[in-house]
Amino acid sequence: MSIDVAGRTGSDWGSLVAADRVSARVYLDPEIYEAELERIFYKTWNCVGHESEFPERGSFKTRAVGRRPVIVCRDRNDQINVLLNRCRHRGALLCEKPDGAVAGGFTCPYHSWSYALDGRLRGIPYPDGYPRDIDKARLGLGRLRVETYAGLIFATFDEDAEPLAGFLGAARRWIDLFMKQGAGYPIKVQGAFKFRYQANWKIQLENVTDGYHFPLVHRSWMANVDAQTAEMLSFMKDPEAVTYGLENGHSVGIFVPEHVDLDEDDGTEALQDRFGDLVADLQPGLPPERLRRLVRSLHGAGFNLNIFPNLALSMGFIRLLNPVAVDATDNEHMVLGYEGGPEGANRERLRIHEHFQGPFGFGTPDDSEVWARVQRGAAADPNMPILIDRGLNREEMSDEGHLRSHVTDETGMREAYQMWKRLMTDAG
Repeated sequence: MSIDVAGRTGSDWGSLVAADRVSARVYLDPEIYEAELERIFYKTWNCVGHESEFPERGSFKTRAVGRRPVIVCRDRNDQINVLLNRCRHRGALLCEKPDGAVAGGFTCPYHSWSYALDGRLRGIPYPDGYPRDIDKARLGLGRLRVETYAGLIFATFDEDAEPLAGFLGAARRWIDLFMKQGAGYPIKVQGAFKFRYQANWKIQLENVTDGYHFPLVHRSWMANVDAQTAEMLSFMKDPEAVTYGLENGHSVGIFVPEHVDLDEDDGTEALQDRFGDLVADLQPGLPPERLRRLVRSLHGAGFNLNIFPNLALSMGFIRLLNPVAVDATDNEHMVLGYEGGPEGANRERLRIHEHFQGPFGFGTPDDSEVWARVQRGAAADPNMPILIDRGLNREEMSDEGHLRSHVTDETGMREAYQMWKRLMTDAG
């Protein structure tokens, strides 16, 4: 089967996606990218952060949803708001700082219109110059609809979007499992590494539950870690290492089955020797079972969870993506830690993150290079399809009603592209 891409626009975009392949044009066509912004990123729920990033009233971060800059902040009532980073007067960007804390709100650098942390217009210099009374209630900042789940902050421009719980669906169970890596402490974001790669956003989306590439692309990392870590991630022939296609484009890939639910521990798993010094430091202050629970959580959960379209909960970190062009994507990798937990354990998680996900680590440079090569290679023939048929012959329905196959199969990609197809057709 081939896919005819000639002259396909609008309702025809759905024809670019088949059950076992997609047109390379979905990576390459600027017109498709523009439609994705309108039909996907400006219509669905996007993750814009984690509540721990906003510890006090006035805490803020500037991020973007597609090309639209936003300010995520905590107001005086402890509510999280997501505001358009645009003055209502002449359109200037209100805030350039990536993060910080403000006492009262934001003031435009152009004409000093000022806004409260909830977006209300507070003041206008020299208001008597206007030919009418200013209705401040009508001139507040643009606001996105905001809902949270398990500390994750989601926002949408669509006031008619289904409630977040419905959109997440079966993925909520996996979010709950992911957050168990707090080991009894609240999860906190310890820091983030931001970078841009020169490829389409969907290439990274596909990668999250793609176990097929891991021991191949990351062989240098596998050769560099201790034998116990390498053994933990030797999932290629493990029948319990599977991928589930969840609803609404979400998927989960299980890499370390024994760490899916970190509360379940039969006591037979040996703690890694690499953590011996940390164990010795923590033993005087923690009961044995609490110490074991903490050490088993240092690598994070045993799976990668893909939340369509822009969030990955990837073992021990959170990844946000944002498409800035058809061939460029911004990424933010947030390293997680334990709020109020032992500093030694938080340092260990930072080192683990740096070793794989940091700018001088093994994983992120590998992935970024491969993603860019896919982008460049796909351009060699936009009419040649991208194959997503691995494992299609052995895919089965789980007892929960979700498609399932091995973690090296492409079940998660097929799930994401069916959601893409639904949203990109005229019916979407």
